[in-house]
Amino acid sequence: MSSYVITGASRGIGLEFVRQLSANSENKVFALVRNKATATKLKNLARNNITILEADVTDGKALQLAAAEVSKATDNKLDYLINNAGATTDPGLTLDQFPDPEAVEKDLVENFRTNAISVVHSTNAFLPLLKNGSAKKVLTVGSALGDSELTLKAEVTARAGYSIAKAALNLVVAKYAAQYKAQGFVFLSINPGSVDTSADAISEPSAGTIAENTALFKAITTNLPNHKGRITPEESVRLQLEVFNRWTVEETGAFVSQHGSKKFV
Repeated sequence: MSSYVITGASRGIGLEFVRQLSANSENKVFALVRNKATATKLKNLARNNITILEADVTDGKALQLAAAEVSKATDNKLDYLINNAGATTDPGLTLDQFPDPEAVEKDLVENFRTNAISVVHSTNAFLPLLKNGSAKKVLTVGSALGDSELTLKAEVTARAGYSIAKAALNLVVAKYAAQYKAQGFVFLSINPGSVDTSADAISEPSAGTIAENTALFKAITTNLPNHKGRITPEESVRLQLEVFNRWTVEETGAFVSQHGSKKFV
């Protein structure tokens, strides 16, 4: 039997992690969401081995309370942590397109908080349990937009705040990996691929968001002709878990694609 904590579990990639991992009735899956009341699809899974917990990943104290609940159910142990939660309010601007210095700083700080600091909070909250677990593995869902090589090759200039925060996230993973390698921990950041999560969208995207996404994927497909297009959450999570399950402590701290390489498309 293995125990898992998955953040951002109410929809999209996080929900798919819960679905696939809870399919094994021997697993204990703890699904963290910001709001239980709106986690309808998660509740509809209706599996006895899923426990839904409420915690905002930007709230370190709320995560500590969630960790205490997990501890009660697992005898103070946790095998796997999957840091999936993240968000962006990125308006799709380049760094020099914001209307004023305050606006660009606000975008950078908010993205850093939701996509990098949040992972520090969640990892710290569950580390004491992971130390007692048998696997000691932490997967963090990253983004190819945080990769400088791809940014230059695909000439992706927009989504600056989100991209910079995701780049910082990879160093967060590397810092933990360097600190805990001697204790047998495996930390890994995985780009999930270009995942189509439109079916789980809370609301219809705005015209601005549609235009931004269109421009982004046009830049990627134009400059990276081998890009295969969108994949489903099911395929993304299946591939991520294959990589995560085979990753070893000797390779800890890496940032790779859902194929286990630095080839992101």
